[in-house]
Amino acid sequence: MKTEPVSIRTKVQLLAEAADIEHTSRSLKAMSHPLRLKILCILGNGEICVQSIVDNVGTSQSNISQHLAILRDKGILSSRKDANKVFYRVDDKRTLQLIGMMQEVFCSAK
Repeated sequence: MKTEPVSIRTKVQLLAEAADIEHTSRSLKAMSHPLRLKILCILGNGEICVQSIVDNVGTSQSNISQHLAILRDKGILSSRKDANKVFYRVDDKRTLQLIGMMQEVFCSAK
């Protein structure tokens, strides 16, 4: 069976798809932890300081900081510092869309 040569454009598309799949897989893995998912749901409403996240999630500040670091390292969150407070926000609109869709599907009123 004779195979057709792959065009340069097709190779570029395949590389882009592979990069998208890798990014998506890393993001979903990072979001799959219950506390991290809860943090993302809270941050879906906008930028919030760490103490407010702690108050809403209900665990220790050090635990929240560890989970925030994972989400930040995976490129899901970004942060800014204002005086002695650190504020976090979801960096990618697609992540916000995904969180919204998951809330519609899994968090419906019973």
